[in-house]
Amino acid sequence: QVQLVESGGGLVRSGGSLRLSCAAAGFTFSTYALSWVRQAPGKGFEWVSGINTGGDSTGYADYAKGRFTISRDNAKNTLYLQMNSLRPEDTAVYYCAATLLDEDTYSEYGGLAGYHYWGQGTQVSVSS
Repeated sequence: QVQLVESGGGLVRSGGSLRLSCAAAGFTFSTYALSWVRQAPGKGFEWVSGINTGGDSTGYADYAKGRFTISRDNAKNTLYLQMNSLRPEDTAVYYCAATLLDEDTYSEYGGLAGYHYWGQGTQVSVSS
Protein backbone atom coordinates (compact mmCIF):
# COMPACT_ATOMS: atom_id res chain seq x y z
CA GLN A 1 0.00 0.00 0.00
CA VAL A 2 1.41 3.35 -1.05
CA GLN A 3 1.75 5.85 1.75
CA LEU A 4 3.15 9.36 2.01
CA VAL A 5 2.86 10.73 5.52
CA GLU A 6 3.80 14.33 6.24
CA SER A 7 4.75 15.59 9.68
CA GLY A 8 6.44 18.54 11.34
CA GLY A 9 3.83 21.20 10.78
CA GLY A 10 2.55 23.44 13.54
CA LEU A 11 2.11 26.98 14.74
CA VAL A 12 5.13 29.26 14.64
CA ARG A 13 5.70 32.99 14.91
CA SER A 14 6.80 35.08 11.98
CA GLY A 15 10.52 34.66 11.44
CA GLY A 16 10.54 31.18 12.93
CA SER A 17 11.46 27.84 11.41
CA LEU A 18 9.92 24.45 10.84
CA ARG A 19 11.20 21.24 9.31
CA LEU A 20 8.65 19.16 7.47
CA SER A 21 9.17 15.46 6.85
CA CYS A 22 7.44 13.08 4.49
CA ALA A 23 7.83 9.36 5.12
CA ALA A 24 7.12 7.13 2.16
CA ALA A 25 6.24 3.45 1.84
CA GLY A 26 4.84 1.05 -0.70
CA PHE A 27 6.74 2.17 -3.78
CA THR A 28 10.33 2.50 -4.97
CA PHE A 29 11.01 5.88 -3.39
CA SER A 30 14.43 6.41 -4.97
CA THR A 31 13.04 6.31 -8.51
CA TYR A 32 10.48 9.06 -7.99
CA ALA A 33 10.96 12.80 -8.31
CA LEU A 34 9.45 14.58 -5.35
CA SER A 35 7.83 17.92 -4.72
CA TRP A 36 6.22 19.95 -1.99
CA VAL A 37 2.92 21.59 -2.89
CA ARG A 38 0.87 23.84 -0.62
CA GLN A 39 -2.65 25.18 -0.36
CA ALA A 40 -3.33 28.34 1.58
CA PRO A 41 -6.79 28.96 3.09
CA GLY A 42 -9.27 29.82 0.35
CA LYS A 43 -6.68 29.51 -2.41
CA GLY A 44 -5.60 26.94 -4.97
CA PHE A 45 -2.63 24.63 -4.82
CA GLU A 46 0.81 26.02 -5.63
CA TRP A 47 4.16 24.35 -6.14
CA VAL A 48 6.75 25.06 -3.46
CA SER A 49 9.84 23.04 -4.32
CA GLY A 50 11.04 19.96 -6.15
CA ILE A 51 13.95 17.53 -6.09
CA ASN A 52 15.18 14.88 -8.52
CA THR A 53 15.70 11.22 -7.72
CA GLY A 54 19.32 11.58 -6.68
CA GLY A 55 18.83 14.76 -4.69
CA ASP A 56 21.38 16.74 -6.68
CA SER A 57 18.93 18.91 -8.58
CA THR A 58 16.45 21.12 -6.75
CA GLY A 59 14.13 23.97 -7.57
CA TYR A 60 12.09 26.50 -5.64
CA ALA A 61 9.22 28.87 -6.22
CA ASP A 62 10.36 32.48 -6.10
CA TYR A 63 8.80 33.03 -2.67
CA ALA A 64 10.71 30.04 -1.28
CA LYS A 65 14.17 30.83 -2.65
CA GLY A 66 16.67 31.60 0.07
CA ARG A 67 14.27 30.56 2.85
CA PHE A 68 13.32 26.93 2.14
CA THR A 69 15.57 23.93 1.53
CA ILE A 70 14.35 20.64 0.11
CA SER A 71 16.27 17.41 0.63
CA ARG A 72 15.72 13.69 0.56
CA ASP A 73 17.20 10.60 2.16
CA ASN A 74 16.63 7.65 -0.14
CA ALA A 75 17.98 5.23 2.46
CA LYS A 76 15.23 6.35 4.84
CA ASN A 77 12.54 6.88 2.18
CA THR A 78 12.02 10.36 3.52
CA LEU A 79 11.62 13.82 2.00
CA TYR A 80 12.29 17.00 3.95
CA LEU A 81 11.54 20.69 3.71
CA GLN A 82 13.45 23.04 5.99
CA MET A 83 11.57 26.32 6.22
CA ASN A 84 13.25 29.37 7.71
CA SER A 85 12.21 33.01 8.04
CA LEU A 86 8.58 31.99 7.88
CA ARG A 87 5.96 34.62 7.05
CA PRO A 88 2.22 34.73 7.72
CA GLU A 89 1.63 34.21 3.99
CA ASP A 90 3.35 30.82 4.28
CA THR A 91 0.33 29.60 6.25
CA ALA A 92 -1.01 26.61 4.32
CA VAL A 93 -1.40 22.87 4.24
CA TYR A 94 1.80 21.41 2.85
CA TYR A 95 1.70 18.21 0.81
CA CYS A 96 4.50 16.01 -0.43
CA ALA A 97 3.98 14.47 -3.85
CA ALA A 98 5.81 11.91 -5.95
CA THR A 99 5.94 11.35 -9.69
CA LEU A 100 7.86 9.32 -12.25
CA LEU A 101 9.56 11.41 -14.90
CA ASP A 102 11.32 10.42 -18.11
CA GLU A 103 14.16 12.82 -17.36
CA ASP A 104 16.20 13.14 -14.18
CA THR A 105 14.57 16.31 -13.01
CA TYR A 106 11.66 17.35 -10.81
CA SER A 107 8.10 18.41 -11.39
CA GLU A 108 6.92 22.00 -10.96
CA TYR A 109 3.29 21.10 -11.27
CA GLY A 110 1.14 23.01 -8.81
CA GLY A 111 -1.74 20.58 -8.49
CA LEU A 112 -1.74 17.22 -6.73
CA ALA A 113 -3.47 15.56 -9.68
CA GLY A 114 -0.25 15.98 -11.63
CA TYR A 115 1.54 13.48 -9.41
CA HIS A 116 1.31 9.74 -9.02
CA TYR A 117 1.14 9.83 -5.23
CA TRP A 118 0.59 12.42 -2.52
CA GLY A 119 0.08 12.59 1.22
CA GLN A 120 -2.66 13.91 3.45
CA GLY A 121 -0.83 17.14 4.22
CA THR A 122 0.46 18.88 7.32
CA GLN A 123 -0.77 22.27 8.54
CA VAL A 124 1.69 25.12 8.86
CA SER A 125 0.42 28.26 10.56
CA VAL A 126 2.55 31.38 10.93
CA SER A 127 1.41 34.15 13.23
CA SER A 128 2.43 37.77 12.83
